[in-house]
Amino acid sequence: MPLKQSVEGCLDSTVGSLGLPQGSLDKNLDKLEARLVALREAHAKGTLPLLRVPKWRDDIEAARTSLKKLTHGARTLVFFGTGGSSLGGQTLAQLGGWGIPGDDKHGSEERPRTRFYDNLDARTLDLALAGLDLKTARFVVISKSGGTPETLVQIAAALDAGRKAGLETRIPELFLAVTEPAVKGKPNGLRALCQHFSIPVLDHDPNIGGRFSGLTNVGLLPALARGLDVVALREGAQSIIDALLNTRSACDFAPAVGAAVAIGLAGERGVRANVMLPYSDRLSRFAAWYVQLWAESLGKHGEGTTPVAALGPVDQHSQLQLYLDGAPQHFITVIREDCVGRGPRVAPDLAKLAHAEYLAGQAAGDLVAAQQRAIPEALIGAGRPVRTIDLEVLDERSLGALMMHFMLETILAAHLLGVDPFDQPAVESGKVLTRRYLAGAEARHGDTRAPA
Repeated sequence: MPLKQSVEGCLDSTVGSLGLPQGSLDKNLDKLEARLVALREAHAKGTLPLLRVPKWRDDIEAARTSLKKLTHGARTLVFFGTGGSSLGGQTLAQLGGWGIPGDDKHGSEERPRTRFYDNLDARTLDLALAGLDLKTARFVVISKSGGTPETLVQIAAALDAGRKAGLETRIPELFLAVTEPAVKGKPNGLRALCQHFSIPVLDHDPNIGGRFSGLTNVGLLPALARGLDVVALREGAQSIIDALLNTRSACDFAPAVGAAVAIGLAGERGVRANVMLPYSDRLSRFAAWYVQLWAESLGKHGEGTTPVAALGPVDQHSQLQLYLDGAPQHFITVIREDCVGRGPRVAPDLAKLAHAEYLAGQAAGDLVAAQQRAIPEALIGAGRPVRTIDLEVLDERSLGALMMHFMLETILAAHLLGVDPFDQPAVESGKVLTRRYLAGAEARHGDTRAPA
């Protein structure tokens, strides 16, 4: 397996009164047995496409071909989308160096610079479009429904900028979209724009929600743009599916154990904040992806726990005090990679000058490795529940496995809470109000215009 999970630090036998009793863990695992059977049946029948994605191959060539055509002559590749249409792609792209100082190299014709714009900010969008060389920029626009207003604003602004730059005839070669197939009677604004401007479109599987789509073409395009091995990515995810299909008991399936611990700690110990703490720059967007996955899937009908994205070792200096000595409400997941001996070594004379002889001859990775070991031990010593997930190496296989692990852990946690992990009913109220306010603003603007 690409990853190894330990929950010993979450049990009362290890951390005391804030830990989960073994009996409670066993009860939750018993409750998940039927759900695991249902997931295996869904896999066999193909009724939950997410479980089959790791075996998909045809869509890889389609994505690769579309991206190659799009990026011919490009210097910058811009991804528009928000939430699940962006975070999964960012997670994968970061493994390929995006957003990593020193590794996010300048664009070239072979590999354009990658940019993600997932949060709509008027000033940022204005400056971004003004600063782009539109002749050598390319745009990938992703929206499952095709009606996400933030994404429609982004593509509309980019299209209009292209027209004003005299590039209207080139629009079909400057843009690529991912959205659901057309359905009669169901408006899809993104697809309508693409049809009008002859922009090529890749289909977003309508049966896979945005926050679960990171292993589909939604994530493949950024992964391919950064030169990742997407087959290996899916092979890693498949290792988790294989474990699901072959496990005899929930106690032997890591995502089930993780779900049983997280929900058990919340229900019995009031531990209602889940902190994702990876020790790698290349997993910082993974932590952000996890936050959406967990929050939007479980936060329903008064249920759910609060996910928190952190990053080690930097957040040892900003958050750890709270986790060790604050209100006892945090369940910390530490993701560790073997980094011993990696990176530059500290020259002994410099270590002596800095009064840090203990660092003499040590590699940067040695310090991080020591911290990865020390922090879980410190949390246990403080009686705070901590889970560890160890990776031999952070690569495509291990990242694919991590993503599938937490997608299944979330689905199983939803079963324990009695909620549907795939919908988001409360979000719709905000969308309705937003449209109402925009309509009201339009009416007010109309009232102030001079009569004809």
